[in-house]
Amino acid sequence: MAGHVSIGLDGGAGQAVIGRPGFTGRDAEFAALRSALESSAPAVALIEGEAGIGKSRLLAELLDAVPASGPPARTLVAVCPPFRRPHTLGPLVDAIRQGVDRIAGLALSPLAGALRPLFPEWAADLPAAPEPAEDATAVRHRLFGALCELLDRMDVSVLAVEDAHCADEATLEFLLFLCARRTQQLSVVVTYRPEELPEDSAVRRLFSPLAPGATRLRVSLGPLDVAATAGLVSSMLAGEQVSDEFAEFVHRRTDGIPLAVEESIRLMGDRADLARRNGAWVRREIADIDVPPTIRDAVMERVRRTSRSARTLLEAAAVLTDPAPEELLLAVAGLSGTGRDDGGSEPDGQDAQAGLDEAVGSGLLVEDRRGLLAFRHVLASRAVYESVPAARRRMLHRRAGHALQGDSPPPLAQLARHFRDARDTGGWSRYAEQAADLALASGDNATAVGLLGELITEARLPGGTVARLAGKLRFATAEDMSRVRGVVLSLRGVLAEQQLGERDQAEVRAQIGRLELLAENHAAGRIELERAIPHLGHDPVAAAQAMILLGWAFGEARPAATHLGWLRRAAETMALPMAEEDRIRLRVNHVTGLLTLGEQEGWTEAALIPQDAPTTPERLQITRLHLNLGAMARQWGRYREARHYLAVARGLAERYRYNRYSTLIAAAECGLDWSTGRWEGLTERLPAIVEATEGAALTQLEARLTGHRLAAARGERAAAEQGLRQVLAGNSSAPECALDAAGALAALALADGDADAALALTEGPLSIVTGNGMWLSGVDFVPVRVEALTAVGGARTAEAERLVRGLAKWLRGRDMPAARAALSSCRALLAGARDERERAAALWARAARLWDALPRPYSAAAARERRAALLLACGHRTDGLALLEQVRADYAELGAGGDALRATAVLRTYGVTAGPPPAARRGYGNRLSPRELEVAGLVIGGRTNRDIGEVLFLSPRTVARHLDSAMRKLGVSSRTALAVRLVELGLGPGADAAGAG
Repeated sequence: MAGHVSIGLDGGAGQAVIGRPGFTGRDAEFAALRSALESSAPAVALIEGEAGIGKSRLLAELLDAVPASGPPARTLVAVCPPFRRPHTLGPLVDAIRQGVDRIAGLALSPLAGALRPLFPEWAADLPAAPEPAEDATAVRHRLFGALCELLDRMDVSVLAVEDAHCADEATLEFLLFLCARRTQQLSVVVTYRPEELPEDSAVRRLFSPLAPGATRLRVSLGPLDVAATAGLVSSMLAGEQVSDEFAEFVHRRTDGIPLAVEESIRLMGDRADLARRNGAWVRREIADIDVPPTIRDAVMERVRRTSRSARTLLEAAAVLTDPAPEELLLAVAGLSGTGRDDGGSEPDGQDAQAGLDEAVGSGLLVEDRRGLLAFRHVLASRAVYESVPAARRRMLHRRAGHALQGDSPPPLAQLARHFRDARDTGGWSRYAEQAADLALASGDNATAVGLLGELITEARLPGGTVARLAGKLRFATAEDMSRVRGVVLSLRGVLAEQQLGERDQAEVRAQIGRLELLAENHAAGRIELERAIPHLGHDPVAAAQAMILLGWAFGEARPAATHLGWLRRAAETMALPMAEEDRIRLRVNHVTGLLTLGEQEGWTEAALIPQDAPTTPERLQITRLHLNLGAMARQWGRYREARHYLAVARGLAERYRYNRYSTLIAAAECGLDWSTGRWEGLTERLPAIVEATEGAALTQLEARLTGHRLAAARGERAAAEQGLRQVLAGNSSAPECALDAAGALAALALADGDADAALALTEGPLSIVTGNGMWLSGVDFVPVRVEALTAVGGARTAEAERLVRGLAKWLRGRDMPAARAALSSCRALLAGARDERERAAALWARAARLWDALPRPYSAAAARERRAALLLACGHRTDGLALLEQVRADYAELGAGGDALRATAVLRTYGVTAGPPPAARRGYGNRLSPRELEVAGLVIGGRTNRDIGEVLFLSPRTVARHLDSAMRKLGVSSRTALAVRLVELGLGPGADAAGAG
């Protein structure tokens, strides 16, 4: 039978009847996936492969098989449509809607109120909406928690996400959140095309946060071999055997891609290449059969063979993309009602039904379990969509938009897409903005930026509308910067191309200025803000905000007086009528700007702001005020005040559950603990702070910097230097971190006697101090720069003197204890450079006393070490050695092992036996550390790891680590036993760790 086709069934009309393909060639993959999902532990399974390879079919077979073998459970399938701009959490929301009609009996907690923006139709059954959260991260975290609770209450056992390469960012972040839950019992299956995943896609990280004990499995689907291809063809022809030569022919023409095989066989059936006449098969030579080279060509040839009404319905389905009910498909095709629309004549109702039957019968459209119709594969949908003439596509999109407007709730992202592609700017603008507002309410900044950015870029809206839309954009991460640049270019295009009035121009320029500053294009941003302000008289809030932005000292070097002038003008503008929420926000920003410049009046103004407020937005600003005051008081060296302000901020954050601010406060407390010598346990706390402050670049850099300084003090030189260089490289948005990192690196170089390296390290960052007048941020930097200059000597000593005079002049009239101690250190260095040893020793003694008064014990010990060296150099051996022994003990008590070793080595050169070198500070051994006790104590109240993490501002992973350590130390193996043991020992929240052992 070589060279002939001898396959097919009698279709009664002389043609082969092509059936649904069987599930062929995936037995091993199916068995592995089924085993993972049927195990007692939750599983995360990834199914990857190119388009048409059979991922969806494998998933469908898997989900049909798994529930039948286990206890009754619910399976949800979230399909990610190939939209240019996906809907926030749209796939998950649609899947949940399909899985449950009502939620009244699910006993949801008040947290579920966060679901209201996503499920407005359930408003009557959902708890009240929670108070607004403090930022997008907190909104997203709360929403994700509510979604997890909903899935748990629905008894979902498997969540499948199809085509994750098309998913919106929020959906992928939710999957990460879901898979990381330590209480996770839900299995997750994800399909995707690896070639369409960005390198940083969350899909690639789904395995990294898995809960302990979870099963992980990755399945990569490849093409079918010749035997499996033959089996697939045979299954489509009711099991009829096919010849080896024909199987090889099909495999060669389709590369073994299942979808290509199926489309090719269907096309052969449509052409009667597979036919039977007069009771016998017509045997055709294989050489006479032409198989198109691509799936697209095969699909389009099949479409062209259908009737006019079937083609019209296929075009409508391609435009809709999503599965649609029959009525919607007919409406978009223009076949409902009178059967006519503004597109001209269409087939009548009888032809429409026949066309629908034909489209479904051909296998191009399929009906799902809900009775909705859609293309069987996105490749077929795209092929048909691209074949529709542009004018007709616009008409079909317009029909789709009008037909979908009546849905409740309205599918905002789909409506925006349809009206955009219909070139209906009004509809597009209306629904895109609503979709962006929903995204912002869900904490999905990325989708909101995409929707609004696209609208601003392409819609040619009036200037005032563009400025209003741009004002909704908020950016928080480095990834957002590329979006900022695109929006800025669009806004500049509006200025260049539209004839705007002065008011609209000013609003657009103000937004450009704000975004340019966010993108760190400081000079460009300031220019636009300065041009906008004279024409913002109608909007005092926008005008004052622009002035405050100009008043903040960051970016390019400008005199401090210039910044202060803008802050003075902002204060006058803030006196104009405006909403109290806006006024408080502006006052907090104004106070922060003043204190950053070192202006005493900032403290006076801060005292006038209320300590609490009746509304959530105002309370958020007051919490932010105290956090900022704590950070500023630390920089000024007013450490006791800093501790007070941070305590107030923490109290507000805990009372109103502002979790994001709680994390930032915890980070600020770590920095304060570094300064005040409270180093016990600080090394253990910092990793969790770094992890929790992801997305807050400045706070995270500061936490890293603290950790690297601790490493340097402990003598871990290589790790400290590497970390400090990383902080210095990532300082573009945090100039104060640049100063501190450069200063710390330069101090290490000076300790090695490399003054030239220290000079090089401090040269660039110096402009931040002398150019911008940010002397406050240079408290730790300036003494190191002075030491480097005096170590080189010569003309550089005169430069050091000028730098010290500048600091002294700026400090006059300012109550800044840290800067006064730093100035005394600088003067001691200058006296030493002039070989005035006695005077230098006295100045170091004064510096030590000033540091002690803060208190800042590490800097005080360093000052005493300098004084001891000078006393020894002046021949005051007894006093010098006694002081150095005290310094060594101070370093050892702090945990500064590296510095203690240095002092010990000097003592030994003078013949002083100082005992063995100080070891690193001992751990807690079998005792519970304060943090372990704090975490374990909360278990007594029955809190989950996530609950404990929210209370203590730790990640669930960090909480689990502390609990595991506590259980090991107390010899128990469960949370219940741990709680009982703590009670037996009389321990709990607030107990002394020394008692646990």
